[in-house]
Amino acid sequence: MIYIKPIARQPIVAALAALLLLALAAVPARAQDGPQPRLDTVELTAGMHVIHAELAQTPQQQQIGMMFRREMGANDGMLFADSQASPRCFWMRNTLLPLSIAFIDDDGSIVNIADMQPQSDASHCSAKPVRYALEMRQGWFAKRGIKAGFKLRGAPFRP
Repeated sequence: MIYIKPIARQPIVAALAALLLLALAAVPARAQDGPQPRLDTVELTAGMHVIHAELAQTPQQQQIGMMFRREMGANDGMLFADSQASPRCFWMRNTLLPLSIAFIDDDGSIVNIADMQPQSDASHCSAKPVRYALEMRQGWFAKRGIKAGFKLRGAPFRP
């Protein structure tokens, strides 16, 4: 049996570990290059209109949002939900569809609505701190006469 002192192996192990770290550092982080899989949905109502909203809750889901999607149903949307109210701002980098966004109070009341252009870094912000933002096809709210003050209904909103 041959005994090799651990000290003799340490420089080799350290050199291999350093090479591995260098190789990993050279690999760029994979950027988001496609839409995220469909998220769980929640049903909301706007008067007689039913909305099927995907629920974006985690930071990663919210960061990706509607990026790279090429289509969405007439009454489909994405509801961004946070645990605490704060000023919310959105932009449309890598988002291919024109969208309208409603910033929503805890009780479902719409605070303000903005139209957003595809692939734009222009920022669209809530008029006050909110927990919710709902993205729909551009013009969806206007075509239905829905404006600030209108109250949406659904499980996420407190009675």
